[in-house]
Amino acid sequence: MELGKVRECLDVYHALEHLSGIGKLFYGEGTAAYKKWYASAKKDLLSGGYKLIEKRLALLEGDVRTDRRREVLRRLHGYFLEHSERLCYRERLWEGRAMGSGQVEGACKSMVGLRLKQTGTRWKVRNLNRMLSLCALRYSDAWENYWKTAN
Repeated sequence: MELGKVRECLDVYHALEHLSGIGKLFYGEGTAAYKKWYASAKKDLLSGGYKLIEKRLALLEGDVRTDRRREVLRRLHGYFLEHSERLCYRERLWEGRAMGSGQVEGACKSMVGLRLKQTGTRWKVRNLNRMLSLCALRYSDAWENYWKTAN
């Protein structure tokens, strides 16, 4: 099934959770230094994406005093590098688009869940996957095109 051109965006809450974790490790949870660093890091993430976050993480390398901090920082560099093209928050904010997965998760729970969890229903995995595909089509703008080409 073709969904058209999709521009992916890493859930902002997941990215912020990772930044918060490194901030707590380096500055201590709840400290004034942590709060100041996290607020600034959040601004960098939302306004500059990968480019500014990498600069911020590079600055932390000067404070690495333990192997644990070094390893956590290395992993975080890798995490943001892996998702570098998906940190498009400034553009999404400008366009008024969602940056988190909550809307999609909520839609799946309410729209798809209602159909699949009716009292007494039983599903085989093969049939469930087919029904999920139809549910996804139904709530997208591809419903009409699907039925035109399904014959």
